[in-house]
Amino acid sequence: MLTAYYIIGSVFAVVQFLCVALIFSNSRYALSKYRRVRSWYQPKTVLIIPCKGLDLSFEKNIKSFFDQDFDNYLLWFVAESEEDPAYAKLCELKRDFADRSQALDMEILVAGIGKGCSQKIHNLLYCIERVEDDIEIIAFADSDICVRRDWLSHLIYPLRQEKNGVASGYRWFIPKRNNLATLALAAGNAKVAQLLGNNIFNQAWGGSMAVRRKVFEELEMQKVWSSALSDDLSLSVTAKKAGYKVAFVPACLAVSYEDTNWPKAFEFVRRQFIITKVFSPGTWWFAIIAMSGSLISTWGTLAVAVYAVVMNLPHLWFFIAVPLVVISSQLARAGIREYTISQLLKSELVRMKVAIASDILLFWLWSIVLWSLIASTSFSRTITWRGIRYKMLSPTETEIIK
Repeated sequence: MLTAYYIIGSVFAVVQFLCVALIFSNSRYALSKYRRVRSWYQPKTVLIIPCKGLDLSFEKNIKSFFDQDFDNYLLWFVAESEEDPAYAKLCELKRDFADRSQALDMEILVAGIGKGCSQKIHNLLYCIERVEDDIEIIAFADSDICVRRDWLSHLIYPLRQEKNGVASGYRWFIPKRNNLATLALAAGNAKVAQLLGNNIFNQAWGGSMAVRRKVFEELEMQKVWSSALSDDLSLSVTAKKAGYKVAFVPACLAVSYEDTNWPKAFEFVRRQFIITKVFSPGTWWFAIIAMSGSLISTWGTLAVAVYAVVMNLPHLWFFIAVPLVVISSQLARAGIREYTISQLLKSELVRMKVAIASDILLFWLWSIVLWSLIASTSFSRTITWRGIRYKMLSPTETEIIK
């Protein structure tokens, strides 16, 4: 029995070291890339931003897309209807800021109600059908992020290489209010973001994503999207199956200001993992196994260490060392990811201080919360997204419930 634990404890320790090495490697990659100048590669690009309702910091977010330091892009916003509050606000912002923008063209389009796919994808397809032949790059963004001036330049830069089918950034939640639900959401999102780098774990994120038009057409994404719910995971899966890579762009790690409560936070996280389970079951299994292993290695080795002390077992130092290694490794990963983001988003550092501290000091609590949410998606395929309820029958079949 003791021999078996020596083996298991050693495996736990080695896995923790490997995890720290991965996160450190991703950090080095991000810090080496985010400051570089990418302004020389500017193929004609259309930037499509679907909007529904008024997100937190909506005006600030939208202005950041007007302010792109990019000479060769079209800026298109799209809403479901003119009755959407976002539509009137977009018209107002266009009047106020269009003259200051380098965008060649600005449109505010109305797509109507979608059928057979998510409303977001319906809005995107409505715009893509209107893209003219001289457009080389199709870029996408969500209305709940705020981006830096060179965001678009960085986003499309990897697409100069044929091997990169999709380029993507990711979100980083910054709490507008430091309540527990918002801090938990920020910490859970940070655990996902730390996996992105120059590796196979990359998945496209629709809030900050670009694809070459010829690749989009080659993959027949309009057909794929016509009955899908997720824009980004369906694109990721299809591109990878065709042999393309998904390139993560550290400079496109975008700010998303957030103020939420527990029901909304739970719904958001569950939605992400239900979509992941349907579109990329391997990724979902990796997440549940990794989180389960993390909890077992933390609490299981601690329990064994206490038992070893009480029973005065031989090689007591080993029983105490294993949980110390596990906990130290998880603290190290939290410290590395938060240091990395403090460098990438220096202008937001004051707002992030509480979130940084909570991620590092309460890593054990957030791990339990995240595991619980992932586990709760095991037998569910129904989500609510922007007020619309969907049931995912398969990766290519979506039922709109309400």
